[in-house]
Amino acid sequence: MHKKKFTFSNIESFFASLQKNFLDALFPICCLGCGTFDSWLCTSCHIALPTITDQHCPCCKKNITPNGELCFACMQNHSVGFDGVFVASSYHDPLLKKVIHYYKYRFVRDLAKPLALLLAQSLHNSHMIAPDIIIPIPLHSRRLRWRGFNQAEELARALDLQIPINTDILKRVRYTAPQVSMKNKIDRQKNIKNAFCVTPAHNIEGQKILLIDDIMTTGTTLSECATVLKKSGAQSVHCLVIARE
Repeated sequence: MHKKKFTFSNIESFFASLQKNFLDALFPICCLGCGTFDSWLCTSCHIALPTITDQHCPCCKKNITPNGELCFACMQNHSVGFDGVFVASSYHDPLLKKVIHYYKYRFVRDLAKPLALLLAQSLHNSHMIAPDIIIPIPLHSRRLRWRGFNQAEELARALDLQIPINTDILKRVRYTAPQVSMKNKIDRQKNIKNAFCVTPAHNIEGQKILLIDDIMTTGTTLSECATVLKKSGAQSVHCLVIARE
């Protein structure tokens, strides 16, 4: 009879399993919509989430534009780094708002898959040209250690568009206060200014880039990232988000 040899990885796996079983017993997984067990979002509640069919200008939020580009009037009065923002669903939906809150602030990583499916469903209404690269909005290393995962990166990987995802091109080089703590657009712009850079080792000349993030509020983070990417030669930068506040 062969005795099972315990290694460090075996022990680590054992304690990880023990921790998961303990947390599942203490905080059982149940649908955030209807309360049924074993899933954070059941199929029925997921189907009930709204998808946006008509995109609007990201500045005025009034005029319909094909893929979230600026409308003609806003082009004359506003300057943004991105070429358009495609919004998948409505933040005014109570269930979606709750799901996003659990994903982003209660660190329920498993919600990346249903939220990514929502992104995929909404993209059927898009006529955007396929990007060359997908870049999730990066977190500062300090915040990444605290959160444990980058929610934008999890969405990008779960979306699985068969397009290269690169997390090394765009880096967050300056730690900033959370944008959610600032409702004034000017303060947000100052807070995020020079917070990102493109790493010198990467050549993105002429590349079409899709930026992915969870929520858009004023668009200052997306615009700053897009500006940095275009200064490094990107041909176009479109953005994809779950919802807009």
